[in-house]
Amino acid sequence: MHLSIPTDPCREAFQRRKQSMYRNRKKYIKPAGWILFLLCFYAAASFTGCDPALFISRSSHLSDLAADMMRPDLSFFPKILLPLFYTVQMSVTGTVTGSALALIVSPFGAVSLHFPSWARCLLRLLIQVLRSFPALILALAATFLFGLGTFAGTFAITLYTFAIMTKLTYEDAEHTDTAPYQALISMGCARFPAFIHAVLPEILPAFLTNALYLFETNVRHSSILGYVGAGGIGLILNEKISWREFHKVGTILLLLFLTVCVIESANRYFTAVIHSGQIAELFSGRKDLSKKTRISGRMILFGFAVLFLFCLATQTPPDFSRTSAAALKSMAAGLTHPDWTFFFSTEKDGLGYLLLETICIAIVGTSIGAFLSAPLAFLNTRRFVPAPAAFFFNLIIMAIRSIPFLIYGLIFIRVSGPGAFTGVLTLAVCSIGLLTKRFTECLEAIDPGPYRALLAMGVHPVPAVFHSVLPQIAPAFCSAVLYRFDVNIREASVLGLVGAGGIGAPLIFAMNQYDWNKAGAILLGLILLVWGVDILSSRR
Repeated sequence: MHLSIPTDPCREAFQRRKQSMYRNRKKYIKPAGWILFLLCFYAAASFTGCDPALFISRSSHLSDLAADMMRPDLSFFPKILLPLFYTVQMSVTGTVTGSALALIVSPFGAVSLHFPSWARCLLRLLIQVLRSFPALILALAATFLFGLGTFAGTFAITLYTFAIMTKLTYEDAEHTDTAPYQALISMGCARFPAFIHAVLPEILPAFLTNALYLFETNVRHSSILGYVGAGGIGLILNEKISWREFHKVGTILLLLFLTVCVIESANRYFTAVIHSGQIAELFSGRKDLSKKTRISGRMILFGFAVLFLFCLATQTPPDFSRTSAAALKSMAAGLTHPDWTFFFSTEKDGLGYLLLETICIAIVGTSIGAFLSAPLAFLNTRRFVPAPAAFFFNLIIMAIRSIPFLIYGLIFIRVSGPGAFTGVLTLAVCSIGLLTKRFTECLEAIDPGPYRALLAMGVHPVPAVFHSVLPQIAPAFCSAVLYRFDVNIREASVLGLVGAGGIGAPLIFAMNQYDWNKAGAILLGLILLVWGVDILSSRR
């Protein structure tokens, strides 16, 4: 006999009311979030002194600079080929070395692989510290250890790559199915060999894709390391900008653009090969691979090996002539004993104000860049515009990406003058170049079926995009913007070098003046700032 349990009408009414309140509360969360963001954006823009009217009134200065740079001095080409080679040399050596080291140590940082907890905590702490510093700051510190030259730049790029690739790799390992890994462990296999055979083949495509993307980024970083004496084309670039020889600046930027075009084309080819599975299959040790797959995979690996060994063999040796044990001891003592007076200072030249200015520059610059990148991404893909238009916009975006962020700062400072507003303009333009590329990749990876179905029903393309495309790409868009904000925090921290506000100028001046106590306070502030941004990003 079936017995029915009597229900409580009051309890059911309470549950329905509770669910209704939850739905109403959820409905207001998104508008409240947008209102909060707009208030933060307005406050940050006011704090940084953003003045669009000033930029518009002085835009003729920018157009004059652009006109000069668009008439490059082609006779200057032979003089910059060797510095350009040094730039590429530092990028290749640093990217390969840093990525290889990251691949070796990243298993120790993954929680799911169950390596010793003390090793995981120590590795994550090291990565958090290294990720807090831009490549330019690492290069400046390296010059105190290894002297001036490309070795210091290569060392800085290696550390920069190692920090980023290690974090990305152990995060990928944590999101991989660990059942085969656990099976090998239960059969008596050691943890690292089990990682090589069970986890590495799964994460290798993402690892190689990240390394290729970072290589392109490192070329831009290497092109400005000459500002602190770390070799490359940056020293000549700074010199020509200071002398207002913008025809020669245009020559250097044209050569950088051509280099980025070559790297971009190579990256697309290698990315296609990676996603085809040839490299992963080669590493998996399968015996049933076709002869073509084996040959193509081995040729690619051999080419990379030859390029790396050539760059490594032609690397200039370090110069320890100006390095002494006393100097290293003084540096270590100063960095480990920060200037707490400066750290807790509430004055306008104190650490708190400078870090707040850095945050505001990054917020406004990232927001403007993200707002402008979204429509440009649709114009940059053949899925939504004709191929000639997509090719045209692709060239423009590539040209924007090819110019290092510090060069934008030097250009914009002649338009808007020194101050935080110049930093905002710089990061906005840099964000446009890189976010547009990321957004385009997201658009090319979506399912176009719903969009085409709406067009077939007679819906206008704009509403069709809003209803079928944006819901698919919204999470990827948010992740890309948060990642770019994290990058902009570090880039904003060195823009002060060219007078664009932020913490950069006091940090570099303190290091150049051997004021290690003050430098230690600033570096500690940067570490805490990046750590806080990471926490907020993880809770998005």
